[in-house]
Amino acid sequence: MSHNPIRPWRNIDRRVSRKIRVGSVEIGGDAPIAVQTMTNTPTEDAAATIAQIERAAEAGADIVRVSCPTEDSTAAMKAICKASPVPIVADIHFHYKRAIEAAEAGAACLRINPGNIGSQARVKEVVNAARANGCSIRIGVNGGSLERHLLEKYGEPCPDAMVESALDHARILDDLGFHEYKISVKASDMFMTAAAYHQLAEATDAPLHLGITEAGGLRTGTVKSSIGMGNLLWAGIGDTIRVSLSADPVEEVKVGFEMLKSLGLRTRGVNIIACPSCARQGFDVITTVETLEKRLAHISEPISLSIIGCVVNGPGEAAMTDLGFTGGGKESGKMFVAGRADHNVSNADMIEHIVGLVEQKAERLRAEREQAEVAAE
Repeated sequence: MSHNPIRPWRNIDRRVSRKIRVGSVEIGGDAPIAVQTMTNTPTEDAAATIAQIERAAEAGADIVRVSCPTEDSTAAMKAICKASPVPIVADIHFHYKRAIEAAEAGAACLRINPGNIGSQARVKEVVNAARANGCSIRIGVNGGSLERHLLEKYGEPCPDAMVESALDHARILDDLGFHEYKISVKASDMFMTAAAYHQLAEATDAPLHLGITEAGGLRTGTVKSSIGMGNLLWAGIGDTIRVSLSADPVEEVKVGFEMLKSLGLRTRGVNIIACPSCARQGFDVITTVETLEKRLAHISEPISLSIIGCVVNGPGEAAMTDLGFTGGGKESGKMFVAGRADHNVSNADMIEHIVGLVEQKAERLRAEREQAEVAAE
């Protein structure tokens, strides 16, 4: 990301990695950190899978992964990949033929471990299929399924074992002259995961896919992922992310974007800055924020909005956001525009008024972006 000379403490120096492509999405180098999720519908049910992919894409997913454990699932991939608004990663375990079928069906990336695919000849067939169909590959190491010889060598899953596994798999692809790959080293233990990624980041220039695997339910998984992945992203490590939650894939996308937005690494949608509320509040802050989050979920343009219950911190927070509302008056509050106090709004009209202002600003940003795109052509 670019350096901020005024607020240098916000700077994140991203690790230099080589750039690859997952379909139309660039991963690594100077490309934005991509957000992924994974479908949980039966892949054989193409209609249900496509519907879930579309909802994830609408929430902001740049890439969606689809599991391909059976021949019937890869048979459905042709329709899924054709209908999907975003590139599809085929999740492959063990059976090399599923990888070839998925590549031929239109998958943009294959998630495999080359060492688990079988003989060198079979790995070469998969690589040839990936190369012929413009697929990249993700080497996906998981702390819960490390190779037996590494567990015997190290005694238990650990960062050294995960990194050795990843580099062993990468060497197989390198030896075949295939370099369009990214790597992940995930574990449910966020300490182990973070340590493995730090070590891997020093050992390769391949782009890295971040995740804390099997993180848990919506609340638990969000906290664990934010601590573990936030640690890495703040250190400049990570080129694409997936938040693994026992929840709707749309929630994974939302959490992923909030994580990146909080670090200034992506700027999609409305970023609401709100106080926790207290006895000083001039309106019901919690209910207001919950309502605004739902009402503004359709906005994809980057807009900052502060919702503060009283005048203690309200004007200061509003000075740093595009739009702001501060409570304090009798059944009314002050609306701030571009950091400056602008006009009063009654509490009764506040939500509709704020939604209207945000939508107007989003429309202006869209128009400016479209004009810039036309001028660049």
